[in-house]
Amino acid sequence: MSNLDPFAGAVIGRGWILLLAFTAALLAVGALRKYCRRVFGAERAFLLWLLLPVAMLASQLPHSQTLRIMVLPPMVNTLASAVNATPADAGDGTGVHGRTWLLLGWAVGALLLLARAAIAQLRYRARLRDARQVDDGPLRWPVLRARHADVGPALIGAWRPCIVLPSDFDQRYDVAERTLILAHESMHARRRDGWWSLCAQIVLALFWFHPLAWLGWGAFRHDQELACDAAVMGRHGHLRRSYANAMLKTQSATLQLPIGCSWSPRHPITERIAMLTLPLPHRGRKFAGSLFIAAGMIAAAGFAYAASQDAAVTPVLQKPVSYQVAMSVSRGGKPANNFTLCSNGAQPMLMTSQDGQGSLQMTVTVKSAGKGQAQIHVDGSLDENGHRTSMTPTLRGAWGQALSVKIGGADAAAAPLTISMTPTLGCGAASASAERGTITESVKDGRVRDVAQDIASRGGYVLVNPQSLDEQAVTFDFKQIPVENALQLIARIDGKVALVHGKQVRFETMAGG
Repeated sequence: MSNLDPFAGAVIGRGWILLLAFTAALLAVGALRKYCRRVFGAERAFLLWLLLPVAMLASQLPHSQTLRIMVLPPMVNTLASAVNATPADAGDGTGVHGRTWLLLGWAVGALLLLARAAIAQLRYRARLRDARQVDDGPLRWPVLRARHADVGPALIGAWRPCIVLPSDFDQRYDVAERTLILAHESMHARRRDGWWSLCAQIVLALFWFHPLAWLGWGAFRHDQELACDAAVMGRHGHLRRSYANAMLKTQSATLQLPIGCSWSPRHPITERIAMLTLPLPHRGRKFAGSLFIAAGMIAAAGFAYAASQDAAVTPVLQKPVSYQVAMSVSRGGKPANNFTLCSNGAQPMLMTSQDGQGSLQMTVTVKSAGKGQAQIHVDGSLDENGHRTSMTPTLRGAWGQALSVKIGGADAAAAPLTISMTPTLGCGAASASAERGTITESVKDGRVRDVAQDIASRGGYVLVNPQSLDEQAVTFDFKQIPVENALQLIARIDGKVALVHGKQVRFETMAGG
C-alpha cells in the first residue's frame, strides 16, 4: 500500500484545494441567493449556483511556470495560506499510510452515496412499470400516467426525461391546474433541470463528508423549484391562484427522486406560494442580474485560481518539500556509523565518515523521480591508505527503500565500505530540531573540520575560516543540543573558540592556547 501513498498524497493535495474552492463558493451563494432573488428574480438567483463549478474548475487549472512575482489581495493570501497548510508531500515515513486510508475512506463514502441515489432512482422507476404513455398535446417529452396516486407530478431522468402524472391527475386537478402542472414539468425539461440535478448529486457525492454540502443540496433544489415557478408565471401570470391551488392539492412525495424534479410540496410550499404574490422583475433588472452573475463567476474563477497558485508562481506561499536520508556506513561487518541528513528542496547534503582505514566525504542530492520514486545522486571520494577512489552513482528506488552502494577495497587489507541510504519525504524530528536550532548527531572518528562543516550546514550557519581547524579524529554523541554549542565543543577540541556573528562562525585560537 505504500506504493499508493504518493498518488494518494497528490490526490489529497488537489482535493484540499478543491474543497476550499467549493466551500468558499458555497458560502458566497448562501449569502447572495436571497438578495439576488429579491432584486433580480428567482431565475437569475438560481444561476448563482454556477459559481460552484466555475470556482472548482478554476482551482484545478495549471499555473504558469515562468511567472515569479504576483501581488495578491489579502483575502487571496489568506485562502492561499489555507491551501498550503496541508501540502501533498508532507509527512515522514512513519505515517505515510494515513493518506492512502484517508483517500480510500473518502472513495468508499462517495460510492455509497452514489449507490444510495441510484437505488432511490430505481425504486422510483419501479413504480412506473405499469405506467402508460398518454397524449397530452404538442409536448416534446413523453408523458406517463402512473398506476398510483402518490407518484408524480414530476420530471424524471436527465438523458431522456419524461413527465410523470399521478393516476388521479384528471380527477384531482381542474383544467387550468392541469395546464399549469404540465407547463411546470415541461419548463423543468426545457431548462435541463434533470442534468442540473445529476451534476448536483455528483458534487454531493464528492463532498459527502461536508455538512455545508448537505445544506447546499437542499437550498439548490429549493432554488430550482422557485426558478421554474418564476419561469412558468412569466407565461401564465394571470393564473397565479390556480397555480397555488395545484400546489396545495398535491400530496407529499413518499419516494425520493435524486435525478429529476418533483412537483411535490417537499420543498417549502409556504415560500413558493409567497413568491407567486411578488411582481416579476422587468427586463432591465433581469439584464442587470445577468451582468451581476457574470461578474460573480469571473471573480470566483479569479480568486480560486489565484489562491491555488503553486510554488512556481508564488513561492512565498508554498512550503518547500523537504527530504531526509538515513545513512549507514559500515565496513567488513563492523558496527556502522549512522547519519541522518536533511535538505529543503534538492539542495545537496554533506556527509563525512572516517575509520582507521580511510576517510569518506560525499555530497548527496535527493529529488522526486515521480511515480512514488526517489532519486539519489552521490558525488563522493574515499581516501584509503594513500589511495583515492571517486564515485558519482545515481540511485533510484521507492521512498522508504534502502539503496546501497560500495566503494573502496583497493587495498587488500581493507574491505570495501558499504553505504546504505534510505530516502523519505519530510525531515521529521531531524528537521524539527534544525528549525528549533538544535542538532542530534553521532560521530565516530570523524575529522574535526568535516564535522564542523556538516553541523554548520545543517544548522544554517556559514564557516568563515574552516581551514583553521585540523583533521584530527573526533568521536561524540550529540542529542538535541543547540547548534552553536555543538560548534563551540568541536572548536574546543582543536584548542579554538567559535565566534558567532548572526549566521557566520569564525574560529580563533583560545587565549593562552
